[in-house]
Amino acid sequence: MKMNNTGASWLTAGVLAFFMLVGSGNVLADDPMEDWNRDVLSFNDGLDNYFLTPVSEGYQWVMPDFADTGVSNFFSNLADVGVFINDLFQLKLVQGGSDLGRFLVNSTVGVGGFIDVATMIDLPKHQEDFGQTLAFWGVSSGPYMVVPFVGPSSPRGIVGLIGDIAMHPLSYIGIPAASFGAGALMTLDESSDNLSTRKIAEEAALDRYSFLKDAYLQKRQFLISDGDMPDDFEVLIDME
Repeated sequence: MKMNNTGASWLTAGVLAFFMLVGSGNVLADDPMEDWNRDVLSFNDGLDNYFLTPVSEGYQWVMPDFADTGVSNFFSNLADVGVFINDLFQLKLVQGGSDLGRFLVNSTVGVGGFIDVATMIDLPKHQEDFGQTLAFWGVSSGPYMVVPFVGPSSPRGIVGLIGDIAMHPLSYIGIPAASFGAGALMTLDESSDNLSTRKIAEEAALDRYSFLKDAYLQKRQFLISDGDMPDDFEVLIDME
């Protein structure tokens, strides 16, 4: 959806102001917002259970596997635009060249991204977002927080999400209805792909909140450090 520049600016300013209030240290582990977070998690879970999960299961049921894969590949290819930009912001020039090549190959030979030709020719998929870019330049995370409709995040993560939206090609579709429809399809496709992940989270933990928090923090640290973690480190669950 195309963002109103004034609205986006006020939202960004508000998030940054909150960011400054929570202090410059990384206080994620302290979880000062736990009460709020648990309430929002319950709200998000209700939304998932009564709306998003049933719709996602219906989508998964009616979509042939090849079509589901093609739609996932298409949106993944669009996301590579932001990956490339964040490569440049993080001074990863070699990886940036690879990711640009990946986007160009999939957009042309891969029929608009529906076929992941780039992976076939050894141009791997990378995960870079604006939250990682902020971390690269020394911006601290702030406290762990669960955001309505979004899920696990942090003040840095919210600013990063705003940046990711600004970099995504869907934000610049001139027709609002088309932009909204494409965004809704992308959300639905991602949700259907993560149905098994949700079941693991529900079955694997006595305290689902703590499990999801630890999984999110570990995954973010893994991405920010480019996988340079201790030998005994293991990501609990893929949250993204």
